[in-house]
Amino acid sequence: MLKKIVATSADGTSATTLFTYNGNKIVSIDGVQKHVDFTYTDGLISKTVTLNKTNQLLETVEYTYVAGELIRIKSPNNYIINYIHNSDETVSYEKNVINSGNQEVKMYHGILYFQNENFIKDERILDNTTVGVTSSYSISFDYDSKHNPLFNVLGYKKLLDYNEAISSNNSLISTVIISTTKDEQIASSAKFYKNSFAYDLENYPTEQVSETSISTNGYLKTQYFY
Repeated sequence: MLKKIVATSADGTSATTLFTYNGNKIVSIDGVQKHVDFTYTDGLISKTVTLNKTNQLLETVEYTYVAGELIRIKSPNNYIINYIHNSDETVSYEKNVINSGNQEVKMYHGILYFQNENFIKDERILDNTTVGVTSSYSISFDYDSKHNPLFNVLGYKKLLDYNEAISSNNSLISTVIISTTKDEQIASSAKFYKNSFAYDLENYPTEQVSETSISTNGYLKTQYFY
């Protein structure tokens, strides 16, 4: 089991994240900026409580399942994500935020794609754009054939809001495409984020070197300890 991550930025600053387990259940993830506690119900992660160490702000996220599949994520007073599992193994979803009047406002909807136990793409359409404007966002992942150190954590791969972290393998390339259409004019941009890994004899990553990426928050080298 993954016990510790040490991430180092370009200026040499490092940050340590510690992982605590009870058997193969994750109990907590403790980092420099936040601490996350996990709660299980019937072998599935049913709640996370996150403490932002900077401002002591707490966020609770509740996970609801039917027949072992995630159908709803709710952060009270913040947002709700509903999921529908399709027959072709894709997952349709929509995210609503809760406004000051305690009403749900649809932010975006989309489809999640999977292949070989990997989360390979998230395609979404934004629903909070102005009249006459259509905006879309997609992120896709290419993987190695080695072991993701968190994949064997009980229930972790069900957390559809954790993106590539729930996959069986490790993400080598992330591609983000943003497109906006207005008055029949299309503007789009694409960004690519690359990772390279070193592995131990059991094909688990020991070191990750990243270009400035979505998930590393500016950290360029990550070391994994088990």
